[in-house]
Amino acid sequence: MAQQKRLRNLAHILKDTASVIAASLSMKRHVSSVRVNVLRATTHSLAAPPSESKIAAVLAIGHGSHVLPRACIDALMDRLHQTRSATVALKCLFTLHNVVIKGPFTLKDQLCHYPSYGGHNFLNLSTFRDDSEVESLELSSWVRWYASVLEQSLTVSRVLGYYMSSSLNERSKKDAQERKCLVLGLSNADLLYKLEGLVVFVEQISRVPESLHLQRNELVYEVVRMVGEDYRSVQGEILLRLEELGNRMEDMDVGELSELVDYLKRLEESQEKLVLLFVNRRKNNGFWDLVKEIKTKGVMKKEEIAGKWLTVVTTKATELTRSTNPFLEPGQLGPVPLSSFATVR
Repeated sequence: MAQQKRLRNLAHILKDTASVIAASLSMKRHVSSVRVNVLRATTHSLAAPPSESKIAAVLAIGHGSHVLPRACIDALMDRLHQTRSATVALKCLFTLHNVVIKGPFTLKDQLCHYPSYGGHNFLNLSTFRDDSEVESLELSSWVRWYASVLEQSLTVSRVLGYYMSSSLNERSKKDAQERKCLVLGLSNADLLYKLEGLVVFVEQISRVPESLHLQRNELVYEVVRMVGEDYRSVQGEILLRLEELGNRMEDMDVGELSELVDYLKRLEESQEKLVLLFVNRRKNNGFWDLVKEIKTKGVMKKEEIAGKWLTVVTTKATELTRSTNPFLEPGQLGPVPLSSFATVR
């Protein structure tokens, strides 16, 4: 078994080396260098994620000619969709994630306008499966999960109007204040629409594979760490909107309150899985306390409105009954004609 693994690793090294040599011999020198950098960042070696220098080399492509960013995203997508290796696929996704988080705008823009972008599965990995060995089969579920997380990350960025991953990590306090002012100017419907996108993102993160023991693998560990940074960012975005919706609750109608309460219930349903995924790293009790507080407040407000409606309906029914039976004493309530009650409604 160990001998087979050594032979497989040797074959992967030779294959990676051959791919780099073939790419470097391309007639288009600039495009050739792009593909070489992508190949070096997405090798078959499972020992570790791409080094910082290899990721930096890929991100630096975005500062070159306007042709190169497109060539870079094309090369990453080609590598991602042509490989049958779970390790290579995971490294491609890890590199794309770095593009989203800290890549130059030119690369982000090319990624967001990739030809098949726009659907919920534009990375097209929902059926990915590497059954070359048991560990690769388990790793395949992480590939599918990670692809869905990245897809949702880009969807949320479109909903918010800016790249969510960089909103807390790279923006100044002044920018944060501007975002808060922007939230203040949104309607209830817009706030709830954006909140829904953020909740769906949290739900997607919580659908983590059952094989959490694979976090001992350095590559998977780094993937989870980066997703954890996204999770921290999305919590900040949710808090910003929850605080504003909490302040507006007295003026919200039943439909809006129901929508808000439903989103918060869905968030709470994801909590247990998230605690397991980010154990000892992302407990954030303050976040979950606020979610519970706003949800409780929303439920109470709905009950209060329902109570007022019941009072109004009962009063109208009493008035109609008295108008049809003038001999009733005060406090007495006779039967209400169905036709009259239908008129009230």
